[in-house]
Amino acid sequence: MMQRLSLLLALAATPAAAATGPFVSLHNTDFIVTLAFLVFVAILVYFKVPSAIGGLLDKRAATIRAELDEARALREEAQTILASYERKQKEMIEQSETIVAAARREAMAAAEKAKEDLKVSIQRRLKAAEEQIAAAEKSAVKEVRDRAVAVAVAAAGEVIARSMQPSDKSALLDASIGEVETRLH
Repeated sequence: MMQRLSLLLALAATPAAAATGPFVSLHNTDFIVTLAFLVFVAILVYFKVPSAIGGLLDKRAATIRAELDEARALREEAQTILASYERKQKEMIEQSETIVAAARREAMAAAEKAKEDLKVSIQRRLKAAEEQIAAAEKSAVKEVRDRAVAVAVAAAGEVIARSMQPSDKSALLDASIGEVETRLH
């Protein structure tokens, strides 16, 4: 039906319909062109070219539709993969932030422990230094006392030696030897 309507419109719209003089004449070029056109269209219709072209166009439309469906499917798959990777990226960012926070906490704890260890070490060294100073003071006091005793004994010995008579010296020496013997045994 559509083919007949298009053929009728093609005939009605030719310039030959508006021409003057006998239209159906072999001397009229408009008639020859119209006749050739009609023969051409008849040959196309006889060999079913319009239906073949329609079939090719339908086939092409189906191919395009299939490609569009495949493209939509690929797009949806790509969006799913993208969402998956974005989710994984977010998880990795959260995990790295957790690791960084844990590392910071550990570093702070290590720094605090190092401070405490340093304080303990300093206190130990201060105590050891104080003990060494006390020992040195004790040693110095003992040395001064020993020196003072030695000087006092020497001075006393000198004073006694000057004031004593030789006979007293001998008796004192004998008494000292006796006392040493009793203390040794």
